[in-house]
Amino acid sequence: MKNRMNIINQSVAAMSAAVLLTLAGSAFAQNTATEVQRDVNQQKRIEQGLKSGELNTKEAARLEAGEAKINRMEKNALKDGKLGAGEKARIEKAQNAESAAIYKEKHDTQKGNPNSASSKRMQADVQRNVNQEKRIEQGVKSGSLTNKEASKLEAGQAKVNAKEAAAGRDGHVGAAEQAGIQKSENRQSKRIHEKKTNEVTK
Repeated sequence: MKNRMNIINQSVAAMSAAVLLTLAGSAFAQNTATEVQRDVNQQKRIEQGLKSGELNTKEAARLEAGEAKINRMEKNALKDGKLGAGEKARIEKAQNAESAAIYKEKHDTQKGNPNSASSKRMQADVQRNVNQEKRIEQGVKSGSLTNKEASKLEAGQAKVNAKEAAAGRDGHVGAAEQAGIQKSENRQSKRIHEKKTNEVTK
C-alpha cells in the first residue's frame, strides 16, 4: 500500500512538473509574440505615415534605424530561448521610445510626397517588413517557431531594416538600392519559411 502511494505521489509530481513546464513555455512564447506584435504595429505606423505624406523618406529611414536597434535587442534577448523580465522591460522601453519617435516625426512640419518614386520604394519595403514580422509573430504563437529561431529571424529583420535606413539616409531610395533591399527581404522570407516548417521544437 505504501509503495503504491509513493508511485501515485511520484506520478502526480511528474505530471505537475510537466504542466508547469508547458505553462512556462506558453508564457515565454506569449511574451515573445507580444514584442513581435509591437514590431508589426510600429512598421504599420511607418508605412501609413509614408502613404499619407506625414513621413518623408529620410524620416522613415531614421525610424527604420530605430527598428533595427529593437530587432537586435530581441535577437540578443531570445538567443538563450527565454525572455527574462529585465530583458522584456528593456525592449519595452526601447519600443516606447520608438513609438514616441514615430509620433514626433509624423506630427512635425516636414512632409513627404507619397507618390514620388522614392517614397513608393520605401513604402513597398516597409510593407514587406510588416508581412515578415507578422509571419514571425504567427510562428511564435502557433509553436512552429521557438524563441531561439525567433532570435535568428529578428537578427535578419535587423539587417533588412538597417539596409533601409542606410538607403534612405540621404532622403532618396534609388532603384538599385531597393533591389538590394528586396534581395535581403527574399532571403529573410526563405529563412522564415524554413524555420517554421522544420522539426525543431526547443
